Amino acid sequence: MKRLFLAAAGGLLFLIASGCSGDSGNQQPAKEPRKPAETVNRPAANAEKAAERLSIPWSIEKTGNTFYISERTGTIAKVENGRTTRQKVTITAPLSTKPESGLLGFVLAPDFNTTKRAFAYYSYDKSGTTLNRVVILTLKGNQWNEERILIDNIPSGNFHHGGRLEIGPGQKLYITTGEGYVTERAQDLNSLGGKILRMNLDGSIPADNPFRGSYVYSSGHRNPQGLAWTEKGVLYSTEHGQSAHDEINLIKPGKNYGWPLIEGNRKRQGLETPVFHTGNDTWAPSGTAIYKGKIYIASLRGEAVKVFDPETGQADDFITGYGRIRDVRIEGGILYFVTNNTDGRGTPRKEDDQLYRVFLDRI
Repeated sequence: MKRLFLAAAGGLLFLIASGCSGDSGNQQPAKEPRKPAETVNRPAANAEKAAERLSIPWSIEKTGNTFYISERTGTIAKVENGRTTRQKVTITAPLSTKPESGLLGFVLAPDFNTTKRAFAYYSYDKSGTTLNRVVILTLKGNQWNEERILIDNIPSGNFHHGGRLEIGPGQKLYITTGEGYVTERAQDLNSLGGKILRMNLDGSIPADNPFRGSYVYSSGHRNPQGLAWTEKGVLYSTEHGQSAHDEINLIKPGKNYGWPLIEGNRKRQGLETPVFHTGNDTWAPSGTAIYKGKIYIASLRGEAVKVFDPETGQADDFITGYGRIRDVRIEGGILYFVTNNTDGRGTPRKEDDQLYRVFLDRI
């Protein structure tokens, strides 16, 4: 039987990345990374299956008792009363078939129940170049249609598309973008690659963004794929590092998180170091959620839901045994997660991919 495991002694785990290979200036040697507390894995609870046979799911959205899950193949899986309906998504450019690309980030508008609108992030190819855009989708019947492009020409490549969308405090839309394996983009404030972007829900630039006339909220990122806020409005992001060194970053407006100039515990004036990094371990962190002060992270390469406690700096496995995990969502004390074993890098089972739920307050 599949099981999930809880680390003892309040163990927790988290990841984010801002990998970097550069070694220049007054950069200091990397210190030994903080190691997770020693733990004894023990059965915590069985994860309950809520849906199966999903097609490379990416983002979990929920309203009432209905889930809307974006699938990289270009559809939305609607899960209601245990039944899954696959909804077509009509967009104005064919989806890219490059690795890691497709229909990625997806978030329902705050007024979805009346407008039937959502925001989506997808990859497409143009003249041999892979680009990303953020659009508004409208649900009519059982089909989503692209209504308007909010931001376009986000640069990408064969890998590192970023793609997470989240609506944060003040109803601003936050967007993570990868540097597409072109490292200099992360440090270029004129490029939308390797950044966390912030916009109004109508697509305009907020007047209080840190750089006048720019969507850029923070820079120096490699491939961030997770965003979550504490109850006090503190923003954390998870990011893929280079050859391990996945990171958790505390995000502040206008700050530079170092890629490709520093990574891990290295320091350099004007650049931010992560609050935690994985050292020589690779987690490939993705979707992120916060509950009662702890950060829960979907881990692809790490094949787990990780949990990290910012107060103690401890990190550990929380759920294991389900393969690659792409996204997590916490609502009403219930943690939902989707596996990503059909993405070409996992070992899919007959029912994969699947949506699960865990009752946190029962553990």
